[in-house]
Amino acid sequence: MPRPLTLHEDRLFPADPGVRAIARRLYGAVKDLPIISPHGHTDPEWFATDAAWTDATSLLLAPDHYLYRMLYSQGLSLEALGVPSRTGPSPADPREAWRLFASCQHLFRGTPSSIWLAHVWGEVFGFDVALDASTADLYFDRIGEALATPAFRPRALFERFNIELLATTESPVDELAHHAAIRASGWTGRVVTAYRPDPVIDAEHEQFPDALQRFGELTGQDVRSWQGYLEAHRMRRAFFAQMGATSTDHGHPTAATADLAPAEAEALFGRIVGGGFTAADAELFRAQMLTEMARMSLDDGLVMQIHPGSFRNHNAALFAGFGRDKGADIPTRTDYVRALKPLLDRFGNEPGLTIILFTLDETSYSRELAPLAGHYPALRLGPAWWFHDSPEGMRRFREQTTETAGFYNTVGFNDDTRAFLSIPARHDVARRVDVGFLARLVAEHRMDEDEAAETAIDLAYNLPKRAYRLG
Repeated sequence: MPRPLTLHEDRLFPADPGVRAIARRLYGAVKDLPIISPHGHTDPEWFATDAAWTDATSLLLAPDHYLYRMLYSQGLSLEALGVPSRTGPSPADPREAWRLFASCQHLFRGTPSSIWLAHVWGEVFGFDVALDASTADLYFDRIGEALATPAFRPRALFERFNIELLATTESPVDELAHHAAIRASGWTGRVVTAYRPDPVIDAEHEQFPDALQRFGELTGQDVRSWQGYLEAHRMRRAFFAQMGATSTDHGHPTAATADLAPAEAEALFGRIVGGGFTAADAELFRAQMLTEMARMSLDDGLVMQIHPGSFRNHNAALFAGFGRDKGADIPTRTDYVRALKPLLDRFGNEPGLTIILFTLDETSYSRELAPLAGHYPALRLGPAWWFHDSPEGMRRFREQTTETAGFYNTVGFNDDTRAFLSIPARHDVARRVDVGFLARLVAEHRMDEDEAAETAIDLAYNLPKRAYRLG
């Protein structure tokens, strides 16, 4: 017999009955608020074409590295799971890939993926039995049938999920055709882009030579000259802003920044485009460009996000066969106090600049990030990110940052996902964890319940709108 699928109404709330009762009341104030999703990686083509998804594997399994990285760790091949490679689509039969996934559900016990998936199965598709080997075909068929209906088209689900805004992330050499199509369609859903310039900033990025050439073609600038290169960024940022962008995003290996004299910066750029640069040159150039991006943000108002500290594509064989973003990125130790000082010396006291810091190194929360954000007007803390986007990770974030940075030097929650159907689940988890944290403060008489309710609403809705300038 299949196990029943249950979503307990008190999931993730504190175990103490008195504190749990407070959390329930606080949750009532936030559970139906609209979703603000100001940073993520969903595909804008979904909303531009509003085409039906074809099957459960291509929608829910093949794009989600949270899922297949766990399966890969247990010896399953990405090919068998329907993940496309550099050579093209996976040859796996979608149903067989789904059966394989269904038979491995025990691997996700205790992980945030199990919470998100249960929400998707129960709340989005209405299942009342759990996914396992015995129900694999039931799930695959019923999901396929649902996806063929108008109610499960991307725009209909966007509206059903009560998403007020969703931001995608694009390269500066993306022409944003899908965003243009969304705007021209007359649909009222708000899907915006974000400027991710890594391919034309990171000289060690495999796309850098081709991307730099395309960068010049799109802008008409001589991007092999320092001034022409900077002007090309200004032009593309302006175009992204016209297409709805309110933020930039920078996924650098470290948080290093630099503030070189103009002649030094120009000489460094000459080495970068000349091809004779060293690894140290590439790191220094990335560091200088964070400061240049901050300078441009003061001019154009785009909020700056820094996502450092990931050793990208750690599995060389997997990268060779499947490319980027295949679950092989690994967190590293990250310094912020010394790394950010050149940028902060120049721009940290600017109240008109917003820089949102993220980390994969939790040891930096109370030692570095909270004290920095609790002082510099330009800094805000992004939520628990990626490997720490879990109930435990969110609690650790609040416990280690609130005492120094408070709630209002943070920016609420963003889901940072490629898995569209998990967005409401991820936001629900964040809201439940936050009200649990606030309920404890109320129970300990450190905060009145009306203050906690106001704070919960701010964390879920007002702070992300304010931080990302989405008014």
